[in-house]
Amino acid sequence: MTHPTYLWAPPPVASLPVRGQASRLPVNRLFFVGRNYHAHALEMGKPVDKSVERPFYFTKSPTTLVASGATVPYPSETANYQFEMELVLAIGATGFRVPAAQAHALVYGYACGLDMTRRDLQLVARDKGRPWDLGKDIEQGSVVSEIVPMPGTVLEQGTLALQVNGQTRQQSDIDKLIWGIREIIADLSLFYHLQPGDLIFTGTPEGVGAVQPGDRLTGQVAGVGEIALTIGAAA
Repeated sequence: MTHPTYLWAPPPVASLPVRGQASRLPVNRLFFVGRNYHAHALEMGKPVDKSVERPFYFTKSPTTLVASGATVPYPSETANYQFEMELVLAIGATGFRVPAAQAHALVYGYACGLDMTRRDLQLVARDKGRPWDLGKDIEQGSVVSEIVPMPGTVLEQGTLALQVNGQTRQQSDIDKLIWGIREIIADLSLFYHLQPGDLIFTGTPEGVGAVQPGDRLTGQVAGVGEIALTIGAAA
């Protein structure tokens, strides 16, 4: 069998460690649920009325993925680089148009995540009706901890918190998600054929804020684990 040749070496497969296993989880796509906690929606000036709205999503390239514990440079072209602490859902089976009652069948496990954001660029784009890519799809801007296998488990509660230099900046509970895990899987699967290795960042609570070079971020999700990130010098 003839193997293809390339002009240059293709990038390695994005992957994450899995607790208790030598094998790593290959990452397929990164999905993000926007404004999925009421208090965060209010602090962003965009309240959510679930009775008349559906979830909305954005994506980032898997090349933005970086493991917990890394030191990443403060990114270029922003003066307001912000953290968003989130519960991350790892999909472990294929699914399309999945009823909410069957959503558990797609769950492989969970992780802690940081959706790092050029907030100034995001807000300019939002207010002008433009895509958010420059504000969100940031090199080394999707931070994820090890994956904790919980096949078929749908998390419905658990404290989520983040500290910057040891001071708590975000603290909430998964039970405050506007759209829960079952609803997110069911809705997203109407648009995409979900695949093993898809990661879904489920949204961030209130308290998001800016970081500076030298800051150390730590976060926790009860029953899932911990995450850490250090902000390095400007790129």
